[in-house]
Amino acid sequence: MFETNLATTVSSATQTVTITRDGPVVMIGERINPTGRKKLMQALQDGNLDVVRRDAKAQIEAGAGILDVNAGVPGADDVALMKQIMDAVREVTDVPLCIDSPNPAVLSAALERYQGKALVNSVNGEEKSLTSILPLVAEHKAAVIGLAMDDDGIPRTAEQRLRNAYKIVERAEQLGIPRADVIIDPLVMAVGADTEAARITLSATRMIVQELGVNITMGASNVSHGLPDRQVLNGAFMALAIACGLSCPITNPLIRPVREAILASNLFLGHDEWAMN
Repeated sequence: MFETNLATTVSSATQTVTITRDGPVVMIGERINPTGRKKLMQALQDGNLDVVRRDAKAQIEAGAGILDVNAGVPGADDVALMKQIMDAVREVTDVPLCIDSPNPAVLSAALERYQGKALVNSVNGEEKSLTSILPLVAEHKAAVIGLAMDDDGIPRTAEQRLRNAYKIVERAEQLGIPRADVIIDPLVMAVGADTEAARITLSATRMIVQELGVNITMGASNVSHGLPDRQVLNGAFMALAIACGLSCPITNPLIRPVREAILASNLFLGHDEWAMN
């Protein structure tokens, strides 16, 4: 058993954000990602970065403490595009960034350019991922998100997700990456396709927190994919996940029920003195 309230710090040139279960939940704004966003995809294909600037500003105003940036545009030079996206974000805010790419070349170029301590999204338990991503994280003294999957895919049990989390943490520590700099994503699947999906994720979250003490992230909105009233479902699941140990969800802070669930959870867990937020 390890300390269950490790603190992960990430920073830009001027701002530092601390992620810990001893403090308020930190929202990682998800909107600067063209996957599933036709308007942003088209804008990036056209070389128009105005949407990036607007999304960055809007998410910060809605309470995001970190911004995820993704340059996954088919056919694009994703190394060059990531640099352009990072520069566009920096024109409107200097919050820390979560650099989101499976491509080591993109991560390397972005980390070389980054001023501060970035968060890398992501590594997983696949051997190829561990050997290509973790050395970059160690070299640049970044923090990293670890997806609790391996070469066999996303496990059906919370116990196997815990084992994958152990594997990622252990490999990171072997390279000198502190345990506090590894944030685990226990992975959220659609409850509409599998009634047990949410329960498995919540169980995995509790186990990983208790056994490893690391901070927890997740793309919580995946839980409601394909169902009606998604905002209500996402808000309810977010509150449950925070109670289990979620400390820095990757989410859309512009969705009011989700933002309100996070604010209410902060209050009830004693992280909003006199309900000032």
